[in-house]
Amino acid sequence: MTPLPYHDRPYRPGIGLVLLNPAGLAFVARRLDTPDSWQFPQGGIDEGEAPEVTTLREMKEEIGTDAARIIGRTAGWVSYDLPVELADRCWKGKYRGQKQIWFCARFTGTDAEIDLATEHPEFDAWRWIPLAEVPDLIVPFKRPLYDQVVAEFLPLAVPA
Repeated sequence: MTPLPYHDRPYRPGIGLVLLNPAGLAFVARRLDTPDSWQFPQGGIDEGEAPEVTTLREMKEEIGTDAARIIGRTAGWVSYDLPVELADRCWKGKYRGQKQIWFCARFTGTDAEIDLATEHPEFDAWRWIPLAEVPDLIVPFKRPLYDQVVAEFLPLAVPA
């Protein structure tokens, strides 16, 4: 099947998660498929699934734990466009990018509970860093989205 022309493709609906530890630091993980590319946990919303449920499901699938309490949500959808050359390879060329609802959650577990060796691993390393530093680690096409999300959740990135 030939994909739709790039600008005619819809956005894939999903969620993103800013996970804060008790010290107010943000969780970031390094992608397996893109060397030196870090990001927050994120993923697609299944049909009929509430975004809050997706958030905890994706957290569990990607980092091995869902020990978190949601403390914030973006006011609306936030989107990014994939570069054209990536859009033809990702999601079988069906989407031009993602539109996401972002959540901020407080991690209620311990670092020992974080396990990247999940059923379908996406990451090979993780760390806690100041939220304001995260956009500097992000691939350029996602940087504007991360700038917006970080600005929105920065007031929540304080010690619990």
